[in-house]
Amino acid sequence: GFHPEAEELSSLLQTAVSVLQSSYLDSTSQDGFQYSQAILVENDFFLSELKAFAQAKEAAGYSQEELEETFAFLLFDNEKEAKEVCQTGLRVNSSSISTLGDPAKGVYISKHADCLQPRPWYHGKSGYIVICKLIKGKVKAVSENNTSSFTCPSPGYDCHVAVSKDNLPSKTSHRQAFAQSQYYVYEVSDGSTAERPRQICPYIVI
Repeated sequence: GFHPEAEELSSLLQTAVSVLQSSYLDSTSQDGFQYSQAILVENDFFLSELKAFAQAKEAAGYSQEELEETFAFLLFDNEKEAKEVCQTGLRVNSSSISTLGDPAKGVYISKHADCLQPRPWYHGKSGYIVICKLIKGKVKAVSENNTSSFTCPSPGYDCHVAVSKDNLPSKTSHRQAFAQSQYYVYEVSDGSTAERPRQICPYIVI
């Protein structure tokens, strides 16, 4: 018999896998990962917030490119944590990284689906990836800051990325690659920082 659910699920899984694969940093990752199931996160509230964010920024004169939806990734060891972020959204103070901005004022999310943690994957490790829709908005490249006086969100911008180092040694450590591939996303209004930036919307758990 024909099961539309199974059919739909497999197409969701395919969508998710193609999103992941198109955002690998390292071409060898193509063979290194196996994905078993995908769960669509239907959170109308977050979707409407994402839309509201886009509309507000469009009204503020942002370009289509700045308003374009892209994908970004979070990794969790267990399903409970992954599902929690889908229910509550990605909130400030959830990151142990601080190189691109103060973790109390914004959130970190990975650009590459194979570079989701400071340590390399080991054989047999599994985890849950949350694929999020992201509107980057105005992006500012900042130098990595390893001191304890954190970089603050930049007025007039929505996102920090690491200054791309063209002369990156070919043998970049995994930790460096990880730090280089983070988005630091924040939403500041009236001088206060949003607890949950609206421009990130959980999309699929895989």
